[in-house]
Amino acid sequence: MRSAPFLLAILLIAAPAWGQESPAPPAAAPAPSGPRVVIATAMGDITLALDPARAPATVKNFLRYAKEGHYTGTVVYRVVPGFLIQAGSWDAQGHGRPGHKGIALESDNGLANVRGAVAMAHGDDPLSTMAEFFIDLADNPSLDRHPGDPPNSGFTVFGRVVAGMDVVDAIAKVPLGDNGPMKGQAPVEPIAITKVTILPAPAP
Repeated sequence: MRSAPFLLAILLIAAPAWGQESPAPPAAAPAPSGPRVVIATAMGDITLALDPARAPATVKNFLRYAKEGHYTGTVVYRVVPGFLIQAGSWDAQGHGRPGHKGIALESDNGLANVRGAVAMAHGDDPLSTMAEFFIDLADNPSLDRHPGDPPNSGFTVFGRVVAGMDVVDAIAKVPLGDNGPMKGQAPVEPIAITKVTILPAPAP
């Protein structure tokens, strides 16, 4: 497993410049029919529908961390209003948890970083995707991989919020401070993730 300091490398999602224009993203697709996961936070539950058909390795990776209890006791450590919220491996004391070997990007899967999409964070290394994930607060086409982009570009969307977007929006409004890996972007009052639960598959 990789050591916690390595996790700093996967926080390289830059907020768009003020007033920067981006191309319009594609319309949001219907909710994926794959596994559903509930992220229980101190501010309420967020339910995700995952898309193993479009992002098989990424979904498998996320579910592995969920099954291992990796996310239990971590916090939403990064909030950028109008852009995204991010979580994965940091606790309220600012300690990072080790993760497994990184997986390859699947950012060319046709899914877009639109409002409510959930995607994985990564660094410059195409194999640096580990446990960090984020939820888009708005349509963020600058985070997508576009034709002609290098292989380490874009962020892999692997599902979307299907319930609890009001919780996500509430998290985006909390006061922010420096108690986290990214200064000025950590909630002043820690927002704990108490559990990530994989819901049973519906009966056929």
